Amino acid sequence: MYKAFIFDFDYTLGDSTEGIVQSVLFALSQLHEGSRTTEEIRRTIGLSLKDTYFTLTSNMSEEKADLFAKYFKQKADEVMVASTQIYEPVKEVFSFLRASDCRIGIVTTKYHYRIDAILEKFSMNNMVDIIVGGDDVKTPKPDPEGLLYAMKQLQLKKADILYVGDSVVDAKTAEEAEVDFAGVLTGTTGAQDFAKYKNVCIADDLNGIKSFLLR
Repeated sequence: MYKAFIFDFDYTLGDSTEGIVQSVLFALSQLHEGSRTTEEIRRTIGLSLKDTYFTLTSNMSEEKADLFAKYFKQKADEVMVASTQIYEPVKEVFSFLRASDCRIGIVTTKYHYRIDAILEKFSMNNMVDIIVGGDDVKTPKPDPEGLLYAMKQLQLKKADILYVGDSVVDAKTAEEAEVDFAGVLTGTTGAQDFAKYKNVCIADDLNGIKSFLLR
């Protein structure tokens, strides 16, 4: 049905909650913005760093948001890769897609080099054809820039691609790019929220995406 499967990362392929929470709290403390709960921070995962700052503080200062991103990155460089875990089905599903001659990509707000390091940690570098990180685009998701760039690099048409993500941001990104979307419930977004957007399926996890494809 598809020639390429492009995935979001956070809460789609893996869990970086611990490192993200540490990095957000560090950045907020540097800006004297107080603390936030883990749940408040979890609900921002998948947003750009600027939008994370805006959401958590209701402060729309671009200057403060840039500083937040700087401090976040400083802490994340220390803790993110070590604290990130890949979800159990991922390697099996990637192997299945590879065996089916499908291409695999990742389009995420995480920095490109961070994804490289995480894939290396789990010996998955050779399983992914293209990575588009937040530092590879001018405008973050839900702008379709990253997804369209990946499609162009893979030399495929929109109808050839399925984008898989865990959030409304991902659903909007696919919609803006005019590619098919599949939602997974491994993040903080429920099925009722995905139902508001065009999708080919909503699955509990990547195993559910595989089952959909086999049908």
